[in-house]
Amino acid sequence: MATLRPQNSVNIFGNLSTQQEKGENARLSIFAGAIAVADLVKTTLGPKGMDKILQSMDENGEIQVTNDGATILKSIYVDDPAAKVIIDISKTQDDEVGDGTTSVVVLAGELLREAERLIDELKIHPQIIVAGWRLAQKAALDALEASAKTSFEDDDKFKEDLLNIARTTLSSKVLGHGYKDFFANLAVDAVLKLKGSTNLDMIHIIKKIGSSVLSSFLSEGFILEKKIGVGQPKRIENAKILVANTSMDNDKIKIFSSKVEVTSPDELAKIEDMEKQRMLTKCQKIVDHDINCFINRQLIYNLPEQYFADHGVCAIEHADFEGIERLSLVLGAEIVSTFDDPERVQLGHCDLIEEIMIGEDVVIQFTGVARGEACTIVLRGPTEHLLNEAERSLHDALCVLSQVVATDHRVINGAGNSEMIMAKAVDEYAKKTAGKISIAIEAYGQALRRVVGIIAENGGYDSAELVSDLQAAHYNGKTKQGLNMADGSITDVEELGITESLKVKKKVVQSASEAAEMILRIDQLVRAPPRERTSDPRYG
Repeated sequence: MATLRPQNSVNIFGNLSTQQEKGENARLSIFAGAIAVADLVKTTLGPKGMDKILQSMDENGEIQVTNDGATILKSIYVDDPAAKVIIDISKTQDDEVGDGTTSVVVLAGELLREAERLIDELKIHPQIIVAGWRLAQKAALDALEASAKTSFEDDDKFKEDLLNIARTTLSSKVLGHGYKDFFANLAVDAVLKLKGSTNLDMIHIIKKIGSSVLSSFLSEGFILEKKIGVGQPKRIENAKILVANTSMDNDKIKIFSSKVEVTSPDELAKIEDMEKQRMLTKCQKIVDHDINCFINRQLIYNLPEQYFADHGVCAIEHADFEGIERLSLVLGAEIVSTFDDPERVQLGHCDLIEEIMIGEDVVIQFTGVARGEACTIVLRGPTEHLLNEAERSLHDALCVLSQVVATDHRVINGAGNSEMIMAKAVDEYAKKTAGKISIAIEAYGQALRRVVGIIAENGGYDSAELVSDLQAAHYNGKTKQGLNMADGSITDVEELGITESLKVKKKVVQSASEAAEMILRIDQLVRAPPRERTSDPRYG
């Protein structure tokens, strides 16, 4: 009589070292990795979130002090596949809208925590949970859009909305503690110069250690952290600029393993004279472009530097790749490497080039550039760590503001108000839905409320009391109520000016839901080593 072998004993993998986890074990493993990543960053959420120290394990042991979710998650190495999915959504959030990187991870983690409870305690199938989440997400986003407003047609009100968004974005960063009004104005002024563009390359941020953070300023045009050559004019008006990436040392033979043998000093002198003459010819071709400023990505040696000084041309050397590409963009120039046809070269223009002092450093300022939207933000501060975190904070604010100005002008209330509006809409939708799917919908609303609770917990307040008070206020028609993190109460957040971008919040909800759904649908985990390479019999 034939007997059936148990299914679990069948090994379909050729490599015996391949590992697999199925069913409950796989789901527990996947959930644990994703929730662990969310727990790592959730203490940084909100205006009173804590910071993390990231220390490199290399020989230098460099450290970063930050509470930026994307920076934290990009800096850690994880082996868990679900954790990598969560980190990827944080990176995507950072790339697309610039802010909400911590919120999206925390919301995804809370959704998975609710899903784990539904599966373990109520034995609800993951597909039912996924179906409920999709319905809940639609109800939440519809309510969110219904609560949005815009004042784009009124310039003064729209600028006030931008300032409120900038303050809200910066409030959870290092610049939010005493500096958010100052830097909110700085960020809004810079973004409005873009005139509806989202090209943040036009806004150059440089960091200079020293002085106070409040000594930071916004400069018109472009600032290049280089010096003008020796003996050359330090101030040029109505500049005509040639931007190049070319070798300005003597044109020596640059062929690998080549050498030239000479039999007398006279022959060597002739070679040196020819090299010198070739360089002078090249310099003459550059001057023939009718320019008064030459900017090169590579070094400029003494001979061409002296030639340019004699001809009244200001020469700037060693402008690195990023610097020279930004310069060519804001000056309206093209980067050239050959100089035989001046008619086809597009020169850059600006009203004034001059050297200025920032702290103890000399830099070059370009004013009145061809692209009028270009500007430079100079950050000052006592330590490098503070400057790096300030740059990350300001970059997030610039990203959010540029999206609001250029794409979706609508804004919503922050401080947990939008999450409670969405949670209320989801709860009401769940009451109208029959079957187990309604439990999954309710769990989605509970996850949204947990995000508000985490913000309160990070401020040291009683999250259960605040969330229940806030929920009661919304059900009583006070739909503008949110958390006041200054004193641990609930208040009208519209009067406080706590405003967020609708686009950022929508992206948080959508990305967190998609990531949690992807992880929830996994029922098997296979870890397989790469296939071993064997010799090809055709080649012995």
